[in-house]
Amino acid sequence: MAETIEDSPVEWVASHVERYVATDGADGGKYHGYDALLITTRGRRSGTLRRTALIYGRDGDRYLLVASNGGAARHPAWYLNLCADPQVRVQVGAEKFRGTARTATAEERPRLWQVMTGVFPTYARYQEGTDREIPVVIVEPVRSADATR
Repeated sequence: MAETIEDSPVEWVASHVERYVATDGADGGKYHGYDALLITTRGRRSGTLRRTALIYGRDGDRYLLVASNGGAARHPAWYLNLCADPQVRVQVGAEKFRGTARTATAEERPRLWQVMTGVFPTYARYQEGTDREIPVVIVEPVRSADATR
């Protein structure tokens, strides 16, 4: 029996996710011109699967995400969830796969931050507006016959 997935409680994000799922990313695969994916994490307290849409970049076969939370002082919930359980589900367009997520190391972050500010320059402004270091997340796809289960 499939587990229920709860979409973001933020109305505009939930609407974006709904359109993305309904059209396999044909509507929602771009967010204001930027590539977007869906990531599903397991709630660190509830254990519930939680899905949100995020702008992404690429580094070879890896997917890059930025835990900006719009420059807020706190990390976004999806990031805290994947720190507790790094096994994630990802949808890029119609493709669905499992992945393992981790925060970029101090050595990796400068280069990957440049990649992501190249993808979405507003991340640099978000970083300037907060005291926390905004994490860059690396998602390594796990490709296997049962990756979408």
